[in-house]
Amino acid sequence: INFGTGKATIKKDSYKALDEVRNILLRWPQLRIEIGGHTDSRGSDATNQKLSNARAKAVLDYLAGKFPELHEDQFTIKGYGESQPIATNSTTLGMAKNRRVEFKVLNTEALKKETQKQQFVPKE
Repeated sequence: INFGTGKATIKKDSYKALDEVRNILLRWPQLRIEIGGHTDSRGSDATNQKLSNARAKAVLDYLAGKFPELHEDQFTIKGYGESQPIATNSTTLGMAKNRRVEFKVLNTEALKKETQKQQFVPKE
C-alpha cells in the first residue's frame, strides 16, 4: 500500500491490493493482522512516527469502511516511522518504496492449522 510524500492518503493504485487483503481475511477470519505504517527518511523522527501511524490508521479506516464484514478486532496498527526501510532513501524510487504500509500475520499458527486442515480433507 503506497502513499505520497508527507501524506497518509492511500494511492488509488493500492485499492486492488486492499481488496485482496479483504478476500484473504474472509477466507481466514481467525487471522490477526498488524497494519504497519512506514515512511521515507525525510522529516524529523517525530513527524515520521506520527505519519506512519496515520498511514496505518488510514488503511484500517479504509478496510473497516469499505468492508463492514471484516472485524476491527482482527487488526492492530503500528507506526514504524523511518526505522525499517526496504530501499535506499537516497533515490526518488527508493523513497517511494519506503512510503508504505505492510501487513503482518500475528498468529501464523492459525494459518498453518487451516492449511493443514485443508490438505487432509478427504476427497469423495
